[in-house]
Amino acid sequence: MLKRRPLDAWRALRSLMRDPQDTAQVFTIMRALTGDAIAKGSARFSGTSTGQALLIQPRDIVRLLSDRQWLGSLTDDSVGSAYLALVQRAGISPDELISASEEVAQERHLLSDTEVVYAQRLRDTHDLWHVVTGYGTDTLGEVCVVAFSYAQTKNLGFAAIALIGALKIARESGAGTAVMRAVWQAYRAGRRAAWLPAAAWEDLLLQPLARTRQQLRIGAPDGYRAVLTARGGALAQAA
Repeated sequence: MLKRRPLDAWRALRSLMRDPQDTAQVFTIMRALTGDAIAKGSARFSGTSTGQALLIQPRDIVRLLSDRQWLGSLTDDSVGSAYLALVQRAGISPDELISASEEVAQERHLLSDTEVVYAQRLRDTHDLWHVVTGYGTDTLGEVCVVAFSYAQTKNLGFAAIALIGALKIARESGAGTAVMRAVWQAYRAGRRAAWLPAAAWEDLLLQPLARTRQQLRIGAPDGYRAVLTARGGALAQAA
């Protein structure tokens, strides 16, 4: 279990609120508040068919997600095609998440091999969670995905980022109640959904997005969409 460091988390939260583009602060917060979340999550992960298969024979999801030619060859309705559209629109890549996380990975030696595989799987599939949940990479979309992620992983780092981020957006947007409702809906969606860390993403990339959402028990993000529509896209600034 990683030792919690609330002061480190508070400093990183303040930095993140000043500069939402500073992705490294997200990983600092996660590390500082993780506690036993990775240990518990990896134990659950290793008991799933996907987890067992990946622990026996690892598969490089980053290689697939970085192969834009292959992603572009998939059907227009597929998860992989939707992922490609998202990263092209936002100007992001899976390598950026890896680089940001490596900056704060000093305590990796404290994790077991299974915990490392689980933690890396969460990191590497983050943008796929955006795709299947329907939350964009704008600031509110990121906060909603984080709230969804807290429900899925019980990692207090996600809870802290979601709460502080929601309060900041609510205060600055003038749509306070609607913003908080959207984030709360995202948390509840995470509780209802199938457990995404165990999703066989390598196979799901080929599936129609609509069928995948049904399979994973993920409904439409109505609250989030309502806020963006009401604000005329004013919150849609890439995070």
